[in-house]
Amino acid sequence: MFKLIRRVISLFLAVIVIIPTYSIFVTWNSAKNPTFRTSAEVIVVPGAAQLNGTPGEVLLGRLVQAKKNFDAGYAPLIITVGTGAPGDRTTEAASGKYWLRTHGIPAKKIVSLPVGRDTRTQTQAYIQEMKNRKIYNVIIATDAYHCQRAMTMANDLGATATCSPATTGPNTLEKSRTRYLIREAGAYLAYITLGRRGIHLSDHLTNSGLVRYVHDFI
Repeated sequence: MFKLIRRVISLFLAVIVIIPTYSIFVTWNSAKNPTFRTSAEVIVVPGAAQLNGTPGEVLLGRLVQAKKNFDAGYAPLIITVGTGAPGDRTTEAASGKYWLRTHGIPAKKIVSLPVGRDTRTQTQAYIQEMKNRKIYNVIIATDAYHCQRAMTMANDLGATATCSPATTGPNTLEKSRTRYLIREAGAYLAYITLGRRGIHLSDHLTNSGLVRYVHDFI
């Protein structure tokens, strides 16, 4: 009986301490030591808030990072992805494409996918586009603490993904607060424990300039 109680206690500690700690570590490590290649087939910009076609600060940081990678010759194509919030006149994807076009990227080098208000549905959309084009290697230009989950989802759907964390904007590694790390680690944990089993928790972006994740349950 005593051994059974010890096992139950050990399992309880693993659930409430070890597993969340692991999630926080891998999320932090991916941000601090990003897996990144300088040769890929496409750069993807996950959507974030925009206002009447003008990218919000979070989206702008991702777009700037994507442009840097494109200008450096790391990939010949950029995909912007993301729909709009109810009442929006345009989409996150269209806003991103317009910004890239007006900052020197040829229109024919940009694909806009106005789909998805959360990481999972956006990932499904751009991975399908990649498969249609028979390309598999992707650089994801996103927030530092978003890298681990974004790459994991893309890899699970058949891509070979690395991440290029934004170095400008409010969600750089230096500017991100601990609360953002914990939220994103919680979202990553929710995905690997529930999302992979078909239980999808939305992490859609609000109309504010800040990224919010998984119902703020942490």
